[in-house]
Amino acid sequence: MFFVPVMLVWLRLLLLKHVKKPPSPLMGEGRGEGEFRMKKNIFITGASAGIGKATAITFAKQGWLVGAVDVDKTGLERLQELIGEDHYFDEMDVTDTDKVEHVLSDFCKNTDGKLTSLFNNAGLLAVDPFEKVSIEKHQAILDVNIKGVMNCTYKAFPFLKRSEGASVINMSSVSANYGIPSLATYSGSKFFIRGLTEALNVEWEQYNIHVCDIMPNFVNTPMVDNVAGKIVDNVGVHLTAQDVADTVWKAAHKKRLHWPVDRLGYRLLQKVVPMTPNKLNRFILKNLSGYSKECNSKHSESV
Repeated sequence: MFFVPVMLVWLRLLLLKHVKKPPSPLMGEGRGEGEFRMKKNIFITGASAGIGKATAITFAKQGWLVGAVDVDKTGLERLQELIGEDHYFDEMDVTDTDKVEHVLSDFCKNTDGKLTSLFNNAGLLAVDPFEKVSIEKHQAILDVNIKGVMNCTYKAFPFLKRSEGASVINMSSVSANYGIPSLATYSGSKFFIRGLTEALNVEWEQYNIHVCDIMPNFVNTPMVDNVAGKIVDNVGVHLTAQDVADTVWKAAHKKRLHWPVDRLGYRLLQKVVPMTPNKLNRFILKNLSGYSKECNSKHSESV
């Protein structure tokens, strides 16, 4: 009589051993089993390529639970192959407020309702004279770079508040120091990010949420690869996505407001710009971006 139940238990264990676990869902079904509740976690927008991808890989290697979202489903699938299935992936448009709320809530089912870090990385860029960029492109840049950050930051607040020592890391730019010709709308959007960051850095200190921003120069990513202009040629593209990802890692652990990412000379220049007369800043940028009289006359001759 004793032999039969023992055999049944043995057969059951044998079957379980050979049954493969189904893969974790890619598109947005929260695991919700509590297996990651003790891990630190980061929610990254624009995670399928460039800086977002490098940041996701960096934090995953350090044992963090990564929530990776993007409008590029194929890019997310490639990222999943790199960092493994034990993370969260969802197709999400940061300009869709309801979708942002749903996805953040779904991700935080895995974390006991707590969010350690939010990395607002999704963004759009256009490099061209203002009037040559379509109005639709201008509006898209503002929607993603401003509205997207507003949506994610606002909807993440309840989860950040529940986490001890949480952080919001916003992707700003060196162009938030002085308006950059040929990047007018992009530069303007980053001034907004800088202002929002500085204000929330004060406001949310009471909740022990540290708000900061990353301010890189041009970075060698697919977004920058697809643009061209005098300012890009003259300044050059000397940073990698990993350079920025390493800075994001530091920003998640230290309390600094602005994190410039650049070569030493340009980092020093960023510190000097606030103390430099606006006329001098204007003169430098006018020449770097090809709007000096000489450049304009050459352009006129070629037309």
